[in-house]
Amino acid sequence: MPTILGVYLFKYREISLDACFAQLFFIHAFQFTESSILLLMAFDRFVAIWDPLRYASTLTLLRTAMMGLVFVLRGVAVVFPLPFLLKRFQYCRDNVLSHSYCLHQEVMKMACLDITVNNIYGLSVTLLTVGLDSLFILFSYVMILKTVLSIASHTECLRALNTCVSHLCAVLLFYTPEIGLTVIHRFGKNSPPLLQILLGYISLLVPPLMNPIVYSVKSKHLRARIIRAFMK
Repeated sequence: MPTILGVYLFKYREISLDACFAQLFFIHAFQFTESSILLLMAFDRFVAIWDPLRYASTLTLLRTAMMGLVFVLRGVAVVFPLPFLLKRFQYCRDNVLSHSYCLHQEVMKMACLDITVNNIYGLSVTLLTVGLDSLFILFSYVMILKTVLSIASHTECLRALNTCVSHLCAVLLFYTPEIGLTVIHRFGKNSPPLLQILLGYISLLVPPLMNPIVYSVKSKHLRARIIRAFMK
């Protein structure tokens, strides 16, 4: 966000190499961590619907904190080698980024040397984090749907599914632009630059901006307070 504001408000269009590496490290680490949090939330919904009576004993505060810590460390660990893999290169190509921030898949294309190692590592990390998380989330919802369909009462079935709506919206907001941007950067060489820029901003800004709205809409108390605020 500081870089985006600097570009548009102060016309500051340069960034040092070390600052660029630090920026891409934090961006990718937070993206992978957010993907893991969405997976934990899917698991939370599955336990709550599959075995609600044992929910509190299954997902204790300690277990939840430990799972969260493991996924945060995973995000940091897989991204940690990226700045060092990029720092070994010399850069002699066009040094103009298509976004107002640095991404590994874009910075590595500016290197003069062979980027096969970076390409393979970056793709592997994406598949083993975002790709694997999305598959587990899909599997969780298949199991949730199977459990819900076994409920005899139609009302209870809809009530159980209704608890998943906000999380499904958050998943779509995160994974749709993220997967699209990854595919375009690696395989869409002839794609319009405007599409890359648009998807880049959507993947970085839209999920954190929309998630509070998505979850607050489901809350009757928040919805009532928002309506009262606008009615005034």
